[in-house]
Amino acid sequence: MTNPTPDDRKPFHIPQPIRSDGAGGLDLGPRDIMRDMENPDMLVPPATDAGLVPNMKMSFSDTHMVLNKGGWSREITVRDLPIATTLAGVNMSLTPGGVRELHWHQQAEWSYMIRGCARITSMDWQGRNFIADVGPGDLWYFPAGLPHSIQGLEEGCEFLLVFDDGSFSDLNTLSISDWFAHTPKDVLSANFGVPQSAFDAIPDDQVYIFQDNIPGSIAEQAIQSPYGTVPLTFKHSLLAQTPVKSSGGNVRIVDSTNFPISRTVAAALVEIEPGGMRELHWHPNNDEWQYYLTGQGRMTVFTGNGAARTFDYRAGDVGYVPFANGHYIQNTGSQSLWFLEIFKSDRFEDISLNQWMALTPRNLVARNLNVGPEVLDALRKEEQAVVKFPGFTYYPK
Repeated sequence: MTNPTPDDRKPFHIPQPIRSDGAGGLDLGPRDIMRDMENPDMLVPPATDAGLVPNMKMSFSDTHMVLNKGGWSREITVRDLPIATTLAGVNMSLTPGGVRELHWHQQAEWSYMIRGCARITSMDWQGRNFIADVGPGDLWYFPAGLPHSIQGLEEGCEFLLVFDDGSFSDLNTLSISDWFAHTPKDVLSANFGVPQSAFDAIPDDQVYIFQDNIPGSIAEQAIQSPYGTVPLTFKHSLLAQTPVKSSGGNVRIVDSTNFPISRTVAAALVEIEPGGMRELHWHPNNDEWQYYLTGQGRMTVFTGNGAARTFDYRAGDVGYVPFANGHYIQNTGSQSLWFLEIFKSDRFEDISLNQWMALTPRNLVARNLNVGPEVLDALRKEEQAVVKFPGFTYYPK
């Protein structure tokens, strides 16, 4: 097979690893052209990229899909993205009536509802129970060890699950069906006070996800506990929060200050408008695990010692930024870029480079960076998480 000539490639444009300064050269294949088109900043890195920086991107589209009657799931853990040690993620969908069976984890579970509606149930160690319906933009949080379930309602649902351990696997949880299958029936009989024959039809193994009927209303299903309901709700409506708006988009922050039960996971839902940028910043409390919901963007991560690397992201991708590494995220598309910043922490914390410089003596900043009044006068004492300035472009020169 001969390589295509330039004439053969018309009218379809094939990107080449050639920077505008002349660095690089033709790649005539074999190659994955569609993948290169999705990752322009990997194919042609900005001239400012340098050093050895590990991979900080993984797509759910490149993971193994687990299919069940009742729904599907796929996960990104430290096995898929080795640098992501603090958090792991599961993308799951349930059909109308589909059930993620009664189960519990050794890790806390934080979730963001992407589409559709679901019913969640749980109980704490004091026998106080919980039941709620969740829809798009809602969150839930189940502390480690507490039992729970999820069921799709009329439309079915899709959601993101995040666990506070990068080595977590959703296929390695503690499920009620799995425990029953591996407990002698005489023990089950003694525990529940019924004949052994009552357990003749129990599953032989873990059910995980199964198809059931769409449940009735909460009023029809709710069970009143003699101990009451959980004192702190396991549900939070993130989209109901008033966003913090700035020139290039907006941010909604959720942590233990406004969702008190969420003691090990904090997050921000960020919208970057076309032409906008999540400003140069870093997080002083933990690594950042990202999930991209819509649009496309690029992120450069600065790891110190002259090392930086740029990655391209689109909906369904997971990004990662190690603790205290400087970074920014630009919208490279024509629609809003929405993504989640998630942390293994009880609080959301970030440091704005612009604000830090503005709150540092001017002469010190000027001499350190060799900049003049044009830069110093533009510094902002108030943080703007997402910025946008007319006339500027995301694309590298």
